[in-house]
Amino acid sequence: MKTKMNNKKQKSLLQAMECVVELSKDSKLSKEFFRKAKSEIKLLSDSYGISETQAVLFCVCMEKGPCRVDYNDLAEHLDISKIKILGYATDIDALVRRRLLKYRDVKDEEDFDVPAVVVRCLKHNQVYQLPQRIGLDCAALFELLDQWFDDLNGDAIGACQLRDEIQSLFDDNPQVVFVRHLRQYGLSKEDEMIATFFCNRLVSNNDDDIRFGQLSDLFENSRDFNNAKAELRSAKHTLMKKKLVEHICEDGIADTSKYQLTADAKRDLLAELNIIPVEETMAGTLKPDELTPKQMFYPQEIEKQVSELSKLFQQEEFQKIQQRMKEKGFRNGFACLFYGSPGTGKTETVYQLALQTGRSIMVVDVPQIKSKWVGDSEKNIKALFDRYREMVKRSKLAPILLFNEADAIIGKRQEGAERAVEKMENSIQNIILQEMENLDGIMIATTNLQQNMDKAFERRFLYKIKFDKPTEEARAFIWKTMIPELSDLDIHALASKYDFSGGQIENIARHYAIDCILHGTDDDTLSLLIAHCDNERLDQKESRKIGF
Repeated sequence: MKTKMNNKKQKSLLQAMECVVELSKDSKLSKEFFRKAKSEIKLLSDSYGISETQAVLFCVCMEKGPCRVDYNDLAEHLDISKIKILGYATDIDALVRRRLLKYRDVKDEEDFDVPAVVVRCLKHNQVYQLPQRIGLDCAALFELLDQWFDDLNGDAIGACQLRDEIQSLFDDNPQVVFVRHLRQYGLSKEDEMIATFFCNRLVSNNDDDIRFGQLSDLFENSRDFNNAKAELRSAKHTLMKKKLVEHICEDGIADTSKYQLTADAKRDLLAELNIIPVEETMAGTLKPDELTPKQMFYPQEIEKQVSELSKLFQQEEFQKIQQRMKEKGFRNGFACLFYGSPGTGKTETVYQLALQTGRSIMVVDVPQIKSKWVGDSEKNIKALFDRYREMVKRSKLAPILLFNEADAIIGKRQEGAERAVEKMENSIQNIILQEMENLDGIMIATTNLQQNMDKAFERRFLYKIKFDKPTEEARAFIWKTMIPELSDLDIHALASKYDFSGGQIENIARHYAIDCILHGTDDDTLSLLIAHCDNERLDQKESRKIGF
């Protein structure tokens, strides 16, 4: 931040520095010197918010630098002993904290520079001011943190100084959710700085692949750095125990030299910045109050099975059965498979079960799982199940994990897979199979191609319901429900002629409703509906020949 002075002060700022430099030459910083340069020193002190002694030292550093100034330069200019000049080290430290100076090497603090931004401001008679650091929002806080980590990388400040600066910044901004949530983990100041570094790299540089070389500046000495490396490699570091940081996995194998924030850390710490973990792009959540009640039509056998599931998913019954399963040493998760022709109500049945039992649905976007980057898919599916487990823990009612149209991930595994894509697909399936073994909730998969399903999946589904197309009697009932004004004769004609699923009949009913809105009702309703039925039955249309 730069503060522009009025014209009078613009001229006097550089002139005041020049006057202080001239009068301070061989002055030994005597009282007489401070008396002669009083007005100029006060102008600089007030403008920069520093003490009068610091203002003088700043002027001399500017004159002797702005690059590579040391205590010998100051002692020579002021004509004082080298021992006495060291007594002003705390003033030099204050100028560094004010960012008017920076150490060339924070390990010995012998040489210092005037930062380029400070010099640039002086060229235009402007005062370099520290950015605002109180009352920040999350974005502004990370802008400041990014600048400070750059200063650390450029040896302008040391690790201990940065740690203290970060603590002070967090103390000044308790209203920021990032600060509040990070401090709830009860980390040490050092670990809090490391966690902040991980977050800053993701927010400011979109870097979620951290290596040891990037972490070395955060430590004052090599011993502390090596200890931290060993703890990170062995996953014994505090940040890993608290599930803030994890190893990066490649081809399903953890790389102990690469690290990233966990999905939970991103969700918890960076919510204000809308940093969305990848597994949340793969699965959305539907709450019960977002679902619409709908009458379903099943053959008698399917009706019986669905009713049994509805009873099972009622919370009181669900908890009772889970407890008994645990006591007998059985797995207590419920994996269900809904299979059959398209449009037979598989997905809608899941929605209605959730609505009837008050459960949310975590709907998985299966194509999103298969990332184009080999290795990411395995990580994505693990993160997906991790998120589901967290939802089960946090929810009063375990949500339903829905893999809709799951053909692509529960199909037969590739034998003797050699290509990377085949290995990846097998790896995804192995992970899902293992997760199904450890499931503590409700998982439902829907598929149209059950004949292609791997036998290992078939064994793990406790409930398997085949959704057949409705019988003629059921079709007649659906037609009557969808279009009540139809006569019994027309209903019989449509139900007997067209072997449609409930979804197909609903499509035709919607077309008919649109026709009525646009053109009004037609006297010959049956002919209009037959036309829509023929259009719906694309597979029976003769293909046109194109050409001459």
